[in-house]
Amino acid sequence: MAGSAGNLSLGGRTNVRIVVVGDPGTGKSSLIVTAAAEAFPSNVPPVLPPTRLPADFYPDRVPLTIIDTSSSYNSIGKLFEELKHADAVVLTYACDRPETLDRLSTFWLPELRRLEVKVPVIVVGCKLDLRDDNQQVSLEQVMSPIMQQFREIETCIECSAVNQIQVPEVFYYAQKAVLHPTAPLFDQETQTLKPRCVRALKRIFILCDHDRDGALSDAELNDFQVKCFNAPLQPSEIVGVKRVVQEKLPEGVNSRGLTLTGFLFLHALFIEKGRLETTWTVLRKFGYDNDIKLRDDLFPVSFKRAPDQSVELTIEAVEFLKGIFNLFDIDGDGALRPAELDDLFSTSPESPWGEAPYKDAAEKTALDGLSLDGFLSEWALMTLLDPACTLANLIYIGYVGDPASALRITRRRRLDRKKQQSERSVFQCFVFGPKNAGKSALLNSFLGRPFSENYSPTISDRYTVNVVDQLGGGKKTLILREIPEDGVKTLLSNKESLAACDIAIFVHDSSDESSWRKATELLLEVASHGEDSGFEVPCLIVAAKDDLDPYPLAIQDSTRVSQDMGIDAPIPVSMKLGDFNSIFRRIISAAEHPNLSIPETEAGRNRKHYHQLVNRSLMFVSVGAAVAIVGLAAYRVYAARKSASG
Repeated sequence: MAGSAGNLSLGGRTNVRIVVVGDPGTGKSSLIVTAAAEAFPSNVPPVLPPTRLPADFYPDRVPLTIIDTSSSYNSIGKLFEELKHADAVVLTYACDRPETLDRLSTFWLPELRRLEVKVPVIVVGCKLDLRDDNQQVSLEQVMSPIMQQFREIETCIECSAVNQIQVPEVFYYAQKAVLHPTAPLFDQETQTLKPRCVRALKRIFILCDHDRDGALSDAELNDFQVKCFNAPLQPSEIVGVKRVVQEKLPEGVNSRGLTLTGFLFLHALFIEKGRLETTWTVLRKFGYDNDIKLRDDLFPVSFKRAPDQSVELTIEAVEFLKGIFNLFDIDGDGALRPAELDDLFSTSPESPWGEAPYKDAAEKTALDGLSLDGFLSEWALMTLLDPACTLANLIYIGYVGDPASALRITRRRRLDRKKQQSERSVFQCFVFGPKNAGKSALLNSFLGRPFSENYSPTISDRYTVNVVDQLGGGKKTLILREIPEDGVKTLLSNKESLAACDIAIFVHDSSDESSWRKATELLLEVASHGEDSGFEVPCLIVAAKDDLDPYPLAIQDSTRVSQDMGIDAPIPVSMKLGDFNSIFRRIISAAEHPNLSIPETEAGRNRKHYHQLVNRSLMFVSVGAAVAIVGLAAYRVYAARKSASG
């Protein structure tokens, strides 16, 4: 399992830019000239112009541009500017001047960090021919403590430009550090493959294990070798590879072939031996970039859409996910526990649901598992918020269909209102309301969580998602997005903020008059924004805490506001008593008929009345003009007849 990296090692690069820095007189310019001319120069200018090594200089066939720098105080600005555009840094010291070695850790390496130069560093000891023969300290002994402190150092090497010892190797290692970087693959401290690298290699292993028996047979190993390196493995080579693995790691090989453990061990071995190009070639052949994520060009699907369109999973994708759910529900309990879910996403760069807004967004079973509905709900939420992430993760976990068949863009909400019907299967509901109105309790009850008397204010948008069973049969997915009172102004500062909303609800504490007042103010604000932006949304008022006595004028106030704005009366609910009053079905029902339940403000009514007057006036003008034209035509006919008879 080896071979030339070829053009795949480019990682999309057509050039590598290397900046050479170090104390004055450490041999920077001589090193560059000797590498380019393959001869030691008789005289060298203080600072060289940019030097180019052609594509055929090194096996990877990527040209190099080498930038010489001056360390003088006057040139410090130019030096810093060059470092900003470096792909790698060659940092020099002079083997015959120990003080220049000390300056690496006291000045140069800390300075690179201060400037946030986050590229590989190759430390080069120049003038090896001038080193005192009595100094018999090995390079490893000298550099080991520095490399421990500065992990950005990729390689250390000593050279002599005069004697032409290891000069071409300096820039070869610098180029290699850029094209085949260690950092994404390997943790130097623990001497293990990094998690994302393991996940990518596991996915590649599964893709190559055609008969799904958990091992790569000789034929599968050979196919893998041909795919990655364009050359078959000889039978003796396959035997040799398996023998190496078996000697070090018995479980790496079984009667069926090379196991996943053995496959990962081989790659760790290549990296430890400095053959990173082998692992990078494999990763790039399977579409991975330098961040060990699949390249963007592998996802040709465009998610270009109007602000009031959203993205949903297709039936094909849902069926695939149901199959995946059953495959990873190892204990067959109808739920994916955390370990099973981790296993399912073990071929993705990381689990996509480990952080907000997905973490704890769906209903959990008693053993902290996700039911099938909960699992599909999380996918629906991710598809709504980040369809590109959904598509990538579908492919990471094994979706092999046409990427375009996995997701669909919905009809515009504006068109839904005209047609008086929505055909979506996923609805997003914005949850507004003042502090302590009961918004979070509503979201928690949606996920079947017990009511808590403890109040902790929500400080940022929070999402919950669940499947709602319809009365007439069928299921819809509802996403509740809780918007803190303090976040409403920021939300509505964007003209298109309501475009993605299917329905808005306004929650208030039914026992508190000030809560009602604030909720109606929010309702008026949102309704006005919808009218102004053209993205009007159906609205419902939710009277929470129905277990408490309502404030004195509650019925009169709510009747007046709902009648004035032309929407339904508030829906009473009590999360404490578990009396939800079919609230979630009612939310879905209102969202399915987006032409109804749209509140009207006085300004909106006046605007509509004004438009009606203008339209009526235009109609009268049109009728008047038509009458005038008919009259003129009649007069002409009459005049023509009159002149004919005369």
